Amino acid sequence: MEPLSFDKIPLQNILFLDIETVPFVSEYDYLDGKAKELWDKKAYQIARNETDTPETLFSRAGIYSEFGKIVCISCGIISREGNNRKLRLKSFYSDDEYEILENFAQMLSKSFNDSSKYLCAHNGKEFDFPYISRRMLINGIRIPEILQMSGKKPWEVRHLDTMELWRFGDYKSYTSLELLTHIFNIPTPKDDIDGSMVREIYWYDGDLPRIVEYCQKDVVALTNLFLRFRYEEIIPQENIFVVP
Repeated sequence: MEPLSFDKIPLQNILFLDIETVPFVSEYDYLDGKAKELWDKKAYQIARNETDTPETLFSRAGIYSEFGKIVCISCGIISREGNNRKLRLKSFYSDDEYEILENFAQMLSKSFNDSSKYLCAHNGKEFDFPYISRRMLINGIRIPEILQMSGKKPWEVRHLDTMELWRFGDYKSYTSLELLTHIFNIPTPKDDIDGSMVREIYWYDGDLPRIVEYCQKDVVALTNLFLRFRYEEIIPQENIFVVP
C-alpha cells in the first residue's frame, strides 16, 4: 500500500519535531586519547582550509552523532477544537541523553505505532531521524518501529521532510528553516540565539531551558511551514500551548 500524498495526511497523525545537539564534551582537550585520535581523522575529512584544525572544528562536533549527544527533542501535535486548530508542544530534555531518548521512544511506541502515523522535521531525513536512531542504538534503546528503515520499501518509511518537499527533486543545496519561514511570511518570535550558539549555552551557561525554548520555536515554525505547503492557514500564537 503506497502512502498518502503529504497534503492528504490527517494533520493529527503527524508528529512535528526538532532536536538540539551538542558535542559530548565541552572542549577538544577533554576528549580521551582514542576519541581525540578519531576526531582528528574526522576533522581532516571536513576541513575546508589550512586554518581548520581539530581544535577549531570541535565546535561543530555536535552535528555528528558519533561525537555528539541530544539535549532536547521538542514535538508538536495539531488538534482541532471546534473551528480552531491548536498546536500542543512537548519537550524531552535532560543532561542525561538516555533519559531523553528512553522517554521519547516510549511515547513513539505508545502513540505513533501504526501505519497511519508520520514524523515530520526540516532536513529530518538527513539529520534528525538518523541522529535520533543512532543515539538510541548507542544508548542501548530499542528503536521504535516508526524510526526503523531496515527492510522497508521506500513508501513504507513514514518520514516527512519540509526541506525535501521544498526541493521538488533538486538536491543541489540546503535551504534553512529560517529562510523558508521568511519567504513564506510566517511570523516567528524574535530570538536572541541561533543553532551555532547551542553548544556554548549548554556547556558554558548551563542554560538548558533556554535551548528548550529555542527548540520549541523551531517546531512552531516547522509546523506552520508545513501548513503553508498545504495551502492552509497557520496556527496563531494564541492557539499554541506547551504541555508538561
